Amino acid sequence: MNEEISFHRRTAMNSIFFRPINILALMLICMFFSGCSKKKKEVEYVIAFSQCVGSDLWRRTMLEEMKMELSLHPGTRLVYRDANNSSNKQIAQVKELLAQDIDLLIISPNEASPLTPIVEQAYNRGIPVIVTDRKTSSSLYTAYVGADNNQIGRMAGEYVANLLKGQGSIIEILGLPGSSPTIERQKGFAQELEKFPGIHVPTQIYGDWLKPRATEALLKFRDRLSGTDLIFAHNDQMASAAKQVLKTLGISNKIKIIGVDALPGQGGGLEMIDSKIINASILYPTGGKEAIATAFQILTKAPFNKENILQSVVIDSSNVKLMKIQWDKVSSQQKDIERQQTVLQEQKALFNNQQVILNITVVTLVLSVVFGGLAFFSLLENRKINKNLEANNIEILQQRNLLVEMSEKAEAATEAKLNFFTNISHEFRTPLTLILSPLEDLLKSHKMNSGDQKNLKLIHKNVFRLLRLINQLIEYRKIDHQMMKLQVSANSLLQFTNDIVDSFQHNARKRNIDLRILPQSEDVVAWFDVNMFDKVIFNLLSNALKFSPVNGFIHIRIRQEAPYIYIDCIDNGPGMDPDEAAHVFEHFYQAASGSSKGSGLGLSLSKELMKLHHGDLMVNSIKWQGTTFTIKILSGEAHFTDVEKSDTKIDKAELYEHARIYTTDLDEDLNQDSADALRPIKEHSILIVEDNIDLLHYLENKFKDDYEVFVANTGDVGIHAAYEQVPDLIISDVVLPDFSGKVISKKLKSDIRTSHIPIVLLTAQGSLEQQIDGMDSMADAYIVKPFNYDHLLATVKNLLNNRLLLKSHYTSDISSSSKQPISKTLDKKFVNDFSGLVEQNLSNENFSVDEISKALGVSRVQLYRKVKALLECSVTDYILSRRLKKARYLLINERHSIAEITYMVGFSSPNYFSTVFKSKYGVKPSDFKKNKS
Repeated sequence: MNEEISFHRRTAMNSIFFRPINILALMLICMFFSGCSKKKKEVEYVIAFSQCVGSDLWRRTMLEEMKMELSLHPGTRLVYRDANNSSNKQIAQVKELLAQDIDLLIISPNEASPLTPIVEQAYNRGIPVIVTDRKTSSSLYTAYVGADNNQIGRMAGEYVANLLKGQGSIIEILGLPGSSPTIERQKGFAQELEKFPGIHVPTQIYGDWLKPRATEALLKFRDRLSGTDLIFAHNDQMASAAKQVLKTLGISNKIKIIGVDALPGQGGGLEMIDSKIINASILYPTGGKEAIATAFQILTKAPFNKENILQSVVIDSSNVKLMKIQWDKVSSQQKDIERQQTVLQEQKALFNNQQVILNITVVTLVLSVVFGGLAFFSLLENRKINKNLEANNIEILQQRNLLVEMSEKAEAATEAKLNFFTNISHEFRTPLTLILSPLEDLLKSHKMNSGDQKNLKLIHKNVFRLLRLINQLIEYRKIDHQMMKLQVSANSLLQFTNDIVDSFQHNARKRNIDLRILPQSEDVVAWFDVNMFDKVIFNLLSNALKFSPVNGFIHIRIRQEAPYIYIDCIDNGPGMDPDEAAHVFEHFYQAASGSSKGSGLGLSLSKELMKLHHGDLMVNSIKWQGTTFTIKILSGEAHFTDVEKSDTKIDKAELYEHARIYTTDLDEDLNQDSADALRPIKEHSILIVEDNIDLLHYLENKFKDDYEVFVANTGDVGIHAAYEQVPDLIISDVVLPDFSGKVISKKLKSDIRTSHIPIVLLTAQGSLEQQIDGMDSMADAYIVKPFNYDHLLATVKNLLNNRLLLKSHYTSDISSSSKQPISKTLDKKFVNDFSGLVEQNLSNENFSVDEISKALGVSRVQLYRKVKALLECSVTDYILSRRLKKARYLLINERHSIAEITYMVGFSSPNYFSTVFKSKYGVKPSDFKKNKS
C-alpha cells in the first residue's frame, strides 16, 4: 500500500517536473540544430562509373577528366569500377552497382552484345544510363557520349593518303574482333581509301587493343613488313608495339606509323609523337568531361542530347607541342582547384565547430535558468500533489480489489461452463452407443434393398465421426485440466506401428494408395503410453488418407538419432502453404482453402499428447508436393517418473476398437450402380458441386432418377464441367477447397456461355448477412444446411419452370425496356447476336453451325445447349424457320420469281424449297403467292 502511494507520488512529481523541461528541451534542441543547419545543403548525387575498355593510360585519363568536371559539383560521389577488359567481370560489377542506391550509371562497355541486357535492365528500372566510347546493341539507354569511330577511320584514311601521296602498301592493326570501334574504324578507313586506287591494304591483323597481343601478331607477318610503307594501328598502344617490332627487325626508319587516341601524360600518344616513336595519332577524346556534364543535365532535368558525338583532330609533329602545353595548363588549373577546395573544406569545418560550441554555451545558460525556476515551482506544487495522490491511490486500491473479485467470479463461471461441456460430452456417448448397436444389427440384415443399406452405411459412418469428435473433446478437456496421466511401458515401436497401419490397409487398397512402413535396419524399443500414442498415429494416418490422391502413397519411417526417436508420416497429398502449416496445430483451426474434412481438433490434441510424453509433433509441408508429420520422442525411460511407468501391454482388441473410430469415417462406397449406364438420357441435367463425398453421392442418388446428374468435388472442376456440359441447373456448396460457391456463381453468371443456368447455393453459413452476400453473388437460391430434400427439390423444379417462361420471353417479339440483371442481359445479348448472325447469312446455303460457333466464340456443344435452353429448338430448326419466314415475307411483299426467292433465302434448288415450304405452310410457294395477291 505504502509502496504504491510512493510510486504514484514519484510519477506525478516526474510528470509535473519534467513535462515543462521536455517541452523546453525540445525547443532548445530545435534552436541548436536549426543553427547548425543554417548552411545551405547541396543536393548529393551518387554517380556510378563502370569502365572496361582501353589501356591503363586511357582509363586513367578518362577518370581524371571526370574528376576535373566533378570538382565543379561538390557534394557528388563517384563510385568507380574497373573490369580490366573482361565483359563477364563488368556485368557482375554493374549488377553490384545497381544493388546500391545510385542516381545515374555511366558505362563504357567492352563488347556490345554481352553488355546490352544489363544496360537495358538498369534503364528499365528507371536509372539513367550514359553509354560512352562504344554503344550497346539496343537503343534502351539515356544518352551516348563518344566519338564517331567511322569518322576517326575516315580521318585516318585521308591523312594516310596525303602522307603517302596516293601510292603505297599499308598494314592495318585492328582492335578487338566484334567491338563496335573496331568495326566502324576499319569501315571508315576502307571507305576513304577507296578514293585512292594506288593505296592497298593487303594485310589486316587483330591486336585486341593490347600491346603484347599486337607484337605477337606482327611477328607472324614479319615477311610482309619489308614491302610495307605504313602501319595504321587502331590505338597508340598497338602503334607502339609496331614501332618496337620494326626496331627489332632494323627497319624502323623506313615505315611510317599512325595510331589513334593521342592521350596526354607519360606513355601516351602525345609523348610518342613528340619522341618520334610514331608519326601521327588521331585524337580520340575519352569523353569523361562530357559524360559528367551530360549526367548533370539529366539529373537536374535540364535539356540534353541523346547522341553526343565528340569531334576529333589529327595530331602530328606540327601541333603536338601545342596540345601538350594545353594539357599541362589544364592539369595545373585542376590542381589549383583541388587545393582551393581543400582550404574551403577546412574553413567550413572550423566554422561548424565554432557554431556548435556557441550553441552549446547558449543552451547551457538557458537550461541553468530554467532548472532553477522549475525547482522552485516544483516545491510549491509538491504539497498539492501529495493530497491528490493519496485520494487517487485509495480509489485505485478499491478498483483493484473489485477487479480481483470479478476475476474470481468469471473464472468460476468459465469453470462451470467447461464442466457442463465435459459432462454433456460424456452424456452424448450413451445415445450414440444406443444408435450404433441397433444400426450395426440392421446392417447385418440381408432383407434390406441396396438403397436402404447405402443410407444406413452413411448413418453408420457419421455416427463414428461424432463418436471420434466427442472422444477428442473429452481428452482435450482432460489435458487442459491435467487430469490425463501417463501409463508408459516399453514396446516394440515397429510392431505397434505395424498393427495400426494394418487397420488402414483396407481403406488404402480401395483407393490404390501405397501404405507401408519403410524397411528398418533394426527394431526400436520405446517407452510410451499405448492408449495415447495410438491416437496420435491414428490421427496422422487418418488425415493422410483423407488428403492423399488416388494412386498416391503414404510411407511411415522410423529412425533413431540419439537421444531422440523419430516417426515420419510422409504423403504426396496437396500439401499446405507456410501460413497454413504455421497454424495447423492450433485449436479448431482449419485451412483457409475451405476444406471441411476435419474438426480442427485432432492435430491439436495429438501435439498435446506428445508434449505429455516429453516429445513433440512437427510438420513440414510444401504446397502441391506433399506433407510430412514427424513424431519426436526421447529414447529410454529416464525422463518418466516411477508413477508414470507401468507394465501395460498392447491390447489388440482395444486397438481394433480405436481403429474403427478412425477408419469407418474413411469408408467410401466406390461401387457404382451398373444400371446407371442403361438409364435413358433425361430431359434436364443438373451439376452438383460438393467437396463432402458422402453428401455428393447422397444428392446424386436422390436426383438421378429424374435428372441427368454431373458431379464435381472442387470449384475448379465444377467450373470446367459447367462449360463442357452446360447443365440446366447447378447446385453448389459455398465452402469448397479452392473456389467458393459465390465465386463460381459470379464467374458463371458473367460468362455468356453459362449465364442462363440457374444456381442454387448450399451452405452452413446461415446468418442473415451471409445469406445476403450469397444472393449478391447472383445466385438464384440460397439454402442453409441442414436442408430438407423436398424443399431443395421444389426449389429446383421451380427454377427450371421459370427458365421455361424465360425461353418464351426471348422467343417472343415483346421485350422489356427495364434494366435486367447481368445474367439476363447476357442471355438477351446472346439471342440478339445469334439471330442477327443468322439473318445476315440467310442467303448463304453453305452457312453451318461451325461458322456460328466460331463467330460467337463458343463450342458446338455449348451452342446447341444454349440455343436449346433459351429458344426451345435446335440450331438447324431455327435457321430453317427463319428462312421460311423470310421467304413468306418476300412472296407477299416483293416481286421476285420463285427461283430468285429460293436462292435469296439459302435453298439449294427450287424443288427442295417448294417441298419444305409446303410441309410448313400446307401449300406450294406459287399457290401461296397467288392466294396472297
